Amino acid sequence: MAESKHHWLRKDDKDSTKASFPELFFDLVFVFALIQLSETLASDFSFGIAAEAVLFIFALWWVWIHTTWVTNLLDAEIEPVRILLFVLMFFGVVLAIALPKAFADLGLVFALAYSGMQLSRSLFALYAFRGTDDESYRTFQRITLWLILSCAFWIAGGLMERETRVILWIAALAIEYIAPLLRYWLPGLGRAPEETLDVNGEHLAERCALFVIIALGETILTTGKTASSHFDSAMTPLVLTCAFLSTVLMWWLYFHDGQERAADKAEEDAEPQATGHQLFTYGHLPIVAGIILTAVGEDFSLAHPLEKGGYNHAIAVLGGPVLYLAGTLWMKTISSRMMPWSHCAGIAILMAGFVIVPFTANFLIQILASLTLLMVAIWEYLALKNLRRDAA
Repeated sequence: MAESKHHWLRKDDKDSTKASFPELFFDLVFVFALIQLSETLASDFSFGIAAEAVLFIFALWWVWIHTTWVTNLLDAEIEPVRILLFVLMFFGVVLAIALPKAFADLGLVFALAYSGMQLSRSLFALYAFRGTDDESYRTFQRITLWLILSCAFWIAGGLMERETRVILWIAALAIEYIAPLLRYWLPGLGRAPEETLDVNGEHLAERCALFVIIALGETILTTGKTASSHFDSAMTPLVLTCAFLSTVLMWWLYFHDGQERAADKAEEDAEPQATGHQLFTYGHLPIVAGIILTAVGEDFSLAHPLEKGGYNHAIAVLGGPVLYLAGTLWMKTISSRMMPWSHCAGIAILMAGFVIVPFTANFLIQILASLTLLMVAIWEYLALKNLRRDAA
C-alpha cells in the first residue's frame, strides 16, 4: 500500500509548477463565495457587518490557502486527489450558500461545511503521506489535531446565539492562524521541525496569483452588475470609469513586478516553507481583503454617488486600497528587500483622505482612491525603469 501511494505526491518537473485543471475547477467555488460575500456587504455595510466580513474573509482565505498547500504537495491530476477536490467543492458551495445568513439561521450549516472542508482535506493528506513521507505525515498529524480543536469551536459557535457565535468563531480562527506560527506545537510532542514539507514555491506563487485574479474578476462582475442597475444616473459613467481604473491598477501593481519577484523568492529561497508562509499564507491575506473591500466600496459609490460619505463606507472605499497597498508592499519588500516608497506614500494619502470623508460626496472619495492608485503605479513604474537603466 505504501508503494502504491508514492505517485500521489507532486512530481518534481517543469509541469508540476503549473496549476492543474482540477485546481482551477476547484477555484470556481470561491468565485461564488466572493460574490456572496460582496453582495452581503454591499447591501448593509455597517460597522457590525464590516467586522463580520473580516471574519468571513479570514475563513475563506484560510480554507483556500490550506487546500492550495495540500495540492502543492500532492498531484492534483490523479483520481484520488481529484475526488478530494470535488468533495471540497461541494462543501464550498454549501458554505457559500450559507454565508449571507451565517450569523442568522444558517450558522450551523456554515460551520459544518467549513469544518468538513478543513478536516476532510487534512485527513486525506494524513492518509496520502502515511508510508510515503514520514516528516510530512507527522506534520499533518499535528495539523489535524489542531483542526479538530478549531472545528469544535466552529460547530459550537454554530449552535449558539449571535453574540456567543462571534466569540467562538473568532477563537476558532485564532487557533487556526496561530498554529503555523507555533509550528503546530502539541503537549509532549513539541513543535514540528522547520522545513518538513517539500514545497514547490513557483506553484504556490502561481496559485496565489490566480486567486488574486479571481478576486479582481469578482470585482468586475459585481461592479458591472451594480452599474447596469444605476445606468440612468448621470454620475454612473464617471464612477464606473474610476472603479474599472482601480481594478486595472490593482492588477498592474501586483503583476507588473511584484508577483514574479515573489515567485522567484519562493522558488530559490533556502527555506521555501517559511518563505511560503510569509509571502503567501499570511502575506496575501491583506491583498485579497483589500480587493474585496474595494469592490464593496465601488458598489456603494455607484449606488449612492452624490451622498455625503460616512466612515463606515470609507472603510471600504479608502480602506480597501490601503489594505491592498500594505499587502503588496509587504510582498515586494520580502521578495526584493527593497521598500516600495510609492506604496507608503499611497497609504499616507488614503489615510489622510479619511479627514474629508464627512464633507465629501462618495463619488469624489472614489476619485481620490482611484487617483491615488494611479499615482502609486506611475511612481513605481518610473522608479523601476530608472533602477533597471542604472543597473544596465
